[in-house]
Amino acid sequence: MDKKIEKTRWQKFKPVSFGLSAIIFIAVALFLSSKSGDTLKISDRRVKISTVEEGKFQEFIPLSGSVVPIRTYYLDAIEGGRVEQRYIEAGTFVEKGDQILSLANTNLLLDIMYREAELFQQSNNLRNTKLAMQQNRLNIQSQLLDLDYQIRQSHRIYKRNEKLAEKNMISSEEYEASMDDYQFLEKKRILTLQSFEQDSIYREVQIQQLESGLQRMQDNMEVVKQNLDNLVIKAPVSGQLTSLNAEIGESKVRGERLGQIDIMDGFKISTPVDEHFITRVNLGQQATFKLNNTHYTVELSKIYPEVINGQFRVELTFGEPEPSDIRRGQTLHLRLELGDSDDAILLTRGGFYQETGGQWVYVLSHDGKSATKRSIKLGRQNQDVYEVLEGLKPGERVITSSYNQFGDYEQLYFKNES
Repeated sequence: MDKKIEKTRWQKFKPVSFGLSAIIFIAVALFLSSKSGDTLKISDRRVKISTVEEGKFQEFIPLSGSVVPIRTYYLDAIEGGRVEQRYIEAGTFVEKGDQILSLANTNLLLDIMYREAELFQQSNNLRNTKLAMQQNRLNIQSQLLDLDYQIRQSHRIYKRNEKLAEKNMISSEEYEASMDDYQFLEKKRILTLQSFEQDSIYREVQIQQLESGLQRMQDNMEVVKQNLDNLVIKAPVSGQLTSLNAEIGESKVRGERLGQIDIMDGFKISTPVDEHFITRVNLGQQATFKLNNTHYTVELSKIYPEVINGQFRVELTFGEPEPSDIRRGQTLHLRLELGDSDDAILLTRGGFYQETGGQWVYVLSHDGKSATKRSIKLGRQNQDVYEVLEGLKPGERVITSSYNQFGDYEQLYFKNES
């Protein structure tokens, strides 16, 4: 008699397991086949779609500028010294000539005393030279007066002896002696006059040199005294003392910045610009910004060509009207126009550019149910749009959001999740 063999638990479950394996295998195969193809289904809620438009393209660069006063005067230490007193605090409105602070400089005071001593000595030298010249003039005049008297006497004796010699009433030796005396005195007078003239010329030159030296010393003294006056820092203009970097007892060197005074009659915008645009930024270009829901236009008025840390600085002035609620130090976000606007085909900026480099995009079909990859060519760009050179027409719709979830599929299909 045959014995009935009971099926084990595994043998009873084996057909079911084979069926489940087949189902799983088919599902995996279908999934892999869908992934290995050229299409991908995506949600229409997870992408941003933009329409290609035809309009005016304006190339501009975004800038972040700071509002500064239209004019600023800096307070620098013309002469160094120790801060002795502060008369006004920062933030105060000052009038021209108001004292702001004072410095003390002992070396400058000693220098002034030394120069005053030199000036006094030079003045004494000039006075003594003039006195010596006057005394010499008087001595020469006295000598000439005495010589003139002797010459007149000698001349009378000489003429009288000349007549007597003609009558042989005196000896020829006596006559010749009187003639020699007269001629000697005449020549002596001539030499005395020449000596007086030479001495006068020398004395005049000496006096001119002394007077010139004295004048230079006086001028130098005025400069030094002016430096002494400059130890008291005064307001050069009327305005607001916006900063004062000086504490009592602190030492300041010559040329050090002590503070600044701002003229509050108006404002301008100072902003850094990347050095990449240094050849494209020119005076007269305009920039726009929005403040309190109002658009304003400013004009580029000054360019500082020095490049520091890859940037150069420009200044822009307000047109009319100037914002009434603008404040010093306020930050404004500007759009600086780099050229005239041109007619162009425009595509909104988006995250797709990071994956494609602007070489291709997904363009929607007419019914909007799918999108196909298409090669394009982009040109200029600004903060809002790209300029389309090839591959797109106005009215076409393009996915402009990021493509990092799409892989390299040629075509996308939208599934409605509503």
